[in-house]
Amino acid sequence: MTVRPKLSLYLRSFSDKPTQDWGATLDAARAMDEAGIDRVVVSDHVVFGENLEAYADPAAGGTAGGRQPTGPDGDWLEPLILLTAIAANTTRIRLGTGVLLAALRRPAVLAKQLATMDVLSDGRVDLGVGIGWQREEYDAVGLRFERRGRLLDHTLEVCQALWTQQRAAYRSPELTFDGIHQMPKPVQPGGVPIWVSGTVNPAVARRLSRFGNRWIPWGPAIRDLKAAIPAMKRAITESGGDPGTLRVQGSAALVKGSDGAIDVRASVAAVPQIVADGADDIRFAGSLPADPAAARELLADLVAAFRSITD
Repeated sequence: MTVRPKLSLYLRSFSDKPTQDWGATLDAARAMDEAGIDRVVVSDHVVFGENLEAYADPAAGGTAGGRQPTGPDGDWLEPLILLTAIAANTTRIRLGTGVLLAALRRPAVLAKQLATMDVLSDGRVDLGVGIGWQREEYDAVGLRFERRGRLLDHTLEVCQALWTQQRAAYRSPELTFDGIHQMPKPVQPGGVPIWVSGTVNPAVARRLSRFGNRWIPWGPAIRDLKAAIPAMKRAITESGGDPGTLRVQGSAALVKGSDGAIDVRASVAAVPQIVADGADDIRFAGSLPADPAAARELLADLVAAFRSITD
């Protein structure tokens, strides 16, 4: 099945400024909706410790050369609350997390929150999840950082059980319940779509096979999709899954020209190769102009340029 490439845009939900106009953040989301952006994506941190260098440590789940974009006292909006506000202010754009540290939330409560958001948005929610890189976030909620992979699987297992079973039952070393009813169910058949972030490794391949085969590459895979996608498909096959249904997010940047303005043509130049490598959801990152009229014009140009080379 051929999937029409989707245009996603990362929305900054964090700030190091002493004061931040969060109303402008909602304005930017509305402008994305009006311009025809397919999906708005926001990130997640519950708390910060003081060892932010771990972001650049692949052994901890970070990415080599990466840098945490704020200090420990930067403002970070809670993504599900922010996306609910965006849902109330938009009509068609999909609402994504990129990524939610789902294991930090109690699974049944998270399932309820996401189902509610999906109902209120008329089925526009996408759940991107990852295990994170910061030990202190797990410490702050009383969970073991070393078990974060299993904790994420457990969280997703419970969510899917509550989303799909009228009389839900679940049994695992972490939690057992039976005869549990949670309504409303998500609007989307099968529940909220799950996108799994991670590097090419057996644990991520198994997670993809179990929870929907939608992949947000991380680490070296971001920069080399041409090699990473076949490698992940092999890993999915080895895990007993079906790689034929794998969907992949590619990453692109809003490129600035010599005048400091965003160059739309340069920004979309990499898209044909990203699509040829196997991605069908292209997420752009970068700051929009502060002026609302300029932001709307830029977004309209970006959508037109993207569609011209992908349709």
